[in-house]
Amino acid sequence: MAFTDKQLPCRDCEDPFTFTAGEQEFYASKGLLNEPTRCPSCRQVRRSSRNSLEEIDGYVRYGNFVSFGGKTPRQMHPALCASCDQMTEVPFKPRGDRPVYCRTCYDHVRPRQEDAVPSSKDDVASEEASPATTS
Repeated sequence: MAFTDKQLPCRDCEDPFTFTAGEQEFYASKGLLNEPTRCPSCRQVRRSSRNSLEEIDGYVRYGNFVSFGGKTPRQMHPALCASCDQMTEVPFKPRGDRPVYCRTCYDHVRPRQEDAVPSSKDDVASEEASPATTS
């Protein structure tokens, strides 16, 4: 598909800017469907203002997807620990069909890696490492 330069209005300053054929080809190769809405200078100003906000409040913003980028803090839900009966907060809504633990109790309850049952591959490897002696 042949691309041609387009004149687009900037949504911030309302001045027209050129969306070049090369930029259009780049957008198409990345699968981007929307054309840019800001001119390059307004885009630069917007990026620098977002960076300065991050420096001021120390809060990183990753875009429009709140729950997928960490733009806002994770929503926590109150829950009662099934082990010690103290209130805690968890990052999911407790449904009541499974126990919920506070951090301390969860560390005691969860299985440790070294306590895990070895898989069949581990059994084969350990048999090869220590062959049985036959008399």
